[in-house]
Amino acid sequence: MGLPATLAIEPCPADAVLLLERDLGVSFALAQVLARRGLTDPAAARRFLAADEEHPASAFAGLDAAIAAILAAVAAGDRITVHGDYDVDGVTSTALLVRALRSIGADVDWFLPSRTEDGYGLREHTVRRLAERGTRLLVLTDCGITAVDEVALARELGLGVVVVDHHQPRADGRLPDAPIVHPVVSGYPFTELCAAGVAYKVAGALLEAAGHDAAITIADLDLVALGTVADCVSLTGENRRLVRAGLRQLARTEKPGLRALMRVAQADPQRVDEKVIGFRLAPRLNAAGRVARADAALELLLTHDEGRAAEIAQELDEVNARRRFEETRILQEAEAQVAATGVQPAYVLAGEGWHPGVIGIVASRIAERHHRPVVVVGVDGPSATGSGRSIPGVDLLAGLQAAAATLQRFGGHRAAAGCTLAAADVPAFRDAFVAHFAATLTEEQLTVHEWVDAVVSGAALGHDLAEELGRLAPFGIGNPGVSLLLPAARLTSPRTMGEGKHLRFSVLSGGRSAQAVAFGTSVLPEGADLGLVAATFTLELNEFRGAVEPRLVLRRLVETQGAEPLLVGEPEPGTVAWREAVLGAARVDRRVLAGVHVSRGPAAIDAPPAPGP
Repeated sequence: MGLPATLAIEPCPADAVLLLERDLGVSFALAQVLARRGLTDPAAARRFLAADEEHPASAFAGLDAAIAAILAAVAAGDRITVHGDYDVDGVTSTALLVRALRSIGADVDWFLPSRTEDGYGLREHTVRRLAERGTRLLVLTDCGITAVDEVALARELGLGVVVVDHHQPRADGRLPDAPIVHPVVSGYPFTELCAAGVAYKVAGALLEAAGHDAAITIADLDLVALGTVADCVSLTGENRRLVRAGLRQLARTEKPGLRALMRVAQADPQRVDEKVIGFRLAPRLNAAGRVARADAALELLLTHDEGRAAEIAQELDEVNARRRFEETRILQEAEAQVAATGVQPAYVLAGEGWHPGVIGIVASRIAERHHRPVVVVGVDGPSATGSGRSIPGVDLLAGLQAAAATLQRFGGHRAAAGCTLAAADVPAFRDAFVAHFAATLTEEQLTVHEWVDAVVSGAALGHDLAEELGRLAPFGIGNPGVSLLLPAARLTSPRTMGEGKHLRFSVLSGGRSAQAVAFGTSVLPEGADLGLVAATFTLELNEFRGAVEPRLVLRRLVETQGAEPLLVGEPEPGTVAWREAVLGAARVDRRVLAGVHVSRGPAAIDAPPAPGP
């Protein structure tokens, strides 16, 4: 069972929906989705569907200085080291820059920190080690924007530095004394690029400045798609174009490593989408940095040897299996702590022997299940490492800043961040972190919302609508999967599948029947077969044994206990006209709900996405 939830529909002006339907030639359902997501202007909606936003690399202030520093090092024959990070974004951005530097004849190597031995970001001991082994220019990617002291040390030791990052700068406003390419700091028109996106722009500009054809970087859009989806940045704006183009490139990639990775993940290259990246490819690349050696993932992306690629892909598959085992163990122990603590505005959960490479995944699971900001801390003797995840609209980094006096080091994003601290300071950190959110979280933020994009009836749930809604992809942060509401739908004929972990059932609505599945759910609540449970679904095209058919995937069930939905605006709630308006919208008779809000029921089922291997 998931948390009690609020099911809500934003106001949706009828004239805007009808205008979109007419001008764009889209269905009534898709027009509702666009309008409820703020795309009421046909031109803006058309641009979103086209996913063609693109800005030149020259829009980065500071790019010229960065390119000049790199070209000078290449001309001098200096050793250039690309310092990345151990996650997918860090590995792919490192690969992008290494490939570009190799293309222009640079003397280039790389360094990926060990999660357990080095921790996140540039460290003093790393700077000294790289200086000793001959590095003359240090290119930092997916890290560096907060490394003010470390960059200063590098310069003292005679190293040049270039920063290619996207993380949040320090709260005190201090920046490294080096050329910086950063979507926010550099004033780029689209601020949501991940490190792979920024590195892609730098790589193209570098090739062009060196007299090469920048178009050859198109072959590396597969790496950009991997980094962008895996790093959970907003899939809006330019990221939509990069991921769409990257998925097409991934389907025909010539990189032996990516082909081998898709084979071990049992992913058909022709059907790779953002879900395949998120649940099959990214976890295997991430596993390298979580519980083994991050450079295995980088070697996989850079190798030209088919045999070596197959060996590394198999290694990553096995490492990922170990990661999943560790995740299950730690999750069970962390959930036991949540149960013992009771309901809190936020959680700090800590345990001896919790692997630092897995605690971030566990934090995500806890935050999703309990809808609270969470930091999971792995304790190793006198030291401890924490990884945190937040919930929509809540700044996790602000919680770490409020507890800064108890931390040795911290950084990250509003939604995800990490920290290091002394094991003895974990209780004080917990008190400060929880106190911050106890004072700042609102009831609205603590409420689980299921925002409905469109009200439809069973008659609309066909192949055409499923294909049309796919025009909104890729889905993810900032552009969630489409939530369809079928009012008074009856959910019948449930039967379990997947060893009883999942459910298959029928949905009866508008005189039509549709097939549906629920992942992570094995029963339907009482009254579902009578239409007494509000249900939202995603509509997708499912391929099985060569046949492609539309299928509903359960998003959320909310037991309304007979509570009347509240219609915002006219007609008066509870009247005959009101009921006709609600059902009329479901019948697609050109009337649009002004807004519906179903109050919390005592129980809800929040079905998670289909689990990946």
